[in-house]
Parts: sequence; C-alpha cells; structure tokens
Amino acid sequence: MGEIVQMAPQPARVTEFYQTARDALLAASRPEQLIDLRNKADAMAEYARRSRDGELIGYAVEIRTRAERTLGQIMAAAREAGELAKAGRKPKSGAPGTQLTLTDQGIDKRLADRARKAERMDEAEFEVWIRAKVRSAIAVIENDREFITAEKAERNEQKRRARAEREERLGATLAALPEKKYGVIYADPEWQFETWSEDGKDRAPENHYPTSVLDEIKKRDVPSIAADHCVLFLWATVPMLPQALEVMAAWGFRYVTNVVAKKDRTGTGYWFRNQHEHLLVGVRGIVPAPAMGTQWGSVIEFNVREHSQKPDVVYTMIEDYFPSLPKIELNARGPAREGWDAWGNEAVA
Repeated sequence: MGEIVQMAPQPARVTEFYQTARDALLAASRPEQLIDLRNKADAMAEYARRSRDGELIGYAVEIRTRAERTLGQIMAAAREAGELAKAGRKPKSGAPGTQLTLTDQGIDKRLADRARKAERMDEAEFEVWIRAKVRSAIAVIENDREFITAEKAERNEQKRRARAEREERLGATLAALPEKKYGVIYADPEWQFETWSEDGKDRAPENHYPTSVLDEIKKRDVPSIAADHCVLFLWATVPMLPQALEVMAAWGFRYVTNVVAKKDRTGTGYWFRNQHEHLLVGVRGIVPAPAMGTQWGSVIEFNVREHSQKPDVVYTMIEDYFPSLPKIELNARGPAREGWDAWGNEAVA
C-alpha cells in the first residue's frame, strides 16, 4: 500500500490500488491495520483531489469508509467481550489483562464516532450510503454544480426533517410531565432605568408601568417553570444590555445569540437616539437550533405602538421555530396569545 500512495497512479495503477486495498481490508483484523489502511486511503484521496482524478477519489473514499465500518465492528465486538476500557477508568474486576482504551489503540473521538455510525447501519443501508459518498466526492472533483446543488438541498431537507422531529419529541415529552414545564419562555422584564437629568424623567418607564430593581428580577423563580431543555427569549433595551445578561444567567440560561429589533422611529438616548432593542436568546439543556436554511434574519423591523409594546412578528418567529413546545410569556399584556400561557400584572386571564 505504501508504494502505491507515493507514486503517481496511471489507469492500471488505479485499479491495482483498489484491488490491493480491498485485499488488505479483507485481511485486516486489528485496529492498527484498519487505521493504517484508512490513512493511506486518505492520502490517495488527497492526491486524487490535486490531480482531479474522479475514478481514483471514488476508490479512495470507498476504501476509507469500508475501513471505518470494519473498525466499528471490531470496536463493537471488543466492547461486547469486555476488552474495551473507558478512558480515565480502571479496568473492571476480572476483565482481560489486555483491556485497552480507544486512545490506547490510536482511535481518536472523531474516528470513533465515524466508525460507530458506519457500524450501526445494516448492510443494505451502508451500501446505499457509501455509493452516495463516492458519488458526492466524484461530483466535487468534476465540478458537477447541478449534482452538488441538489445534494446540498437534500441534506438541508434531511436536517430540517430531523430537527422538526426532535422539536416534536421534546414537545411531547414536556406535555407528558405531571407538572407543567415550559420549553419556551418569552420575557420582557420591567427594567428600572436611572435617568441622569430632569429632562429625561418624564420619559422614564415608571411613568408608564411599575418597574423593579435588578435584584428583584434576577430572583424571580423562572427556573421552577423552565423545562430541563428550554429556550429563553429575553428583551433588553440598549442601556440595560449588561443587566439583561445578568438576569439570563441568574435564571439558569446560557446566552447564545440575539436579534436586533429596529423601530420605525427614533427614541431617546444619551450617546445616540436609540432606534432598536435587543431580543436575547439563551438556552438551558439541549435545544434544537433551527435547521439550515430555515433561520430568520437577525434584524426585525416593526412599527412602534404603545409604550414598550413588542412586535407581533416575534410571536410568529418563535412559533415558527418551536411549534410543539409549551410556551409562556412573562410580563404579558392583555389576554394570552392562543396556545400560550401568560404571566404579569397586565395579563388578562
């Protein structure tokens, strides 16, 4: 195998590489043999990319993938026989003295994950999968834009379906809990903002609704209604952005991103006349992000209505992302939106 990788293959040598590799694959019985075979196939694939040899890269991808599947089968057999140790743990009492970790055998996490994925497939499923991988690699070499575009669209559609199924399963799990927990929490806290001049006091939030100090908002028992896997949409005015991040952490959520909500007219401000607010997004547990190609833009434009009244389009966005999860709005105004629960001194039952 080594000499074949090192020399520029002619058509006859390409066939020889493939046959030699298949023979080596059939004879391999130890992880190090399969890792070596996979590495040589990788080297040949790299040569094929540089020389734009579609046939050669197809062979190389097939050998690499079959080597990973065989490695996965050996790993599964070793695990079943108690011959595979877990990293950082002592061998079980009575385990064979030759018990090794994957790392001991030169198998890193990425390779182990690929090997397990290939091993879990049945024979027919694997053959379909490997043909698709080979066809994809050849399309890249040959710059088959039509195939590449169609394949990308199919992958995105598969991801969209998989994400929708995950979201639906999570919603069903939450619905089955004996005590109601929410997978989506949408909050617009009653921030108390200190004005620095008498001119600004007539526009302070306190003139429109009761406000609360930061510590009071942070101590609110939001974690008790949040599911283990939950997403928080939290409004923050521009000057209160640091405090909003504090609240998010105090409620047990990890910040991941934000949306800029742009108003149709400017407001007040010291450095700038603010025309936007932030809608922060935080998560706890594992929440499925939107599938590729379904994400909304990060800027939402809306018309200003009553003081602090938020745009209806945000409800639509949240429902689009999480149709199955139970949802609650904190600091809600008026009756709860259909399919939502509401809390707040202006909420209407």
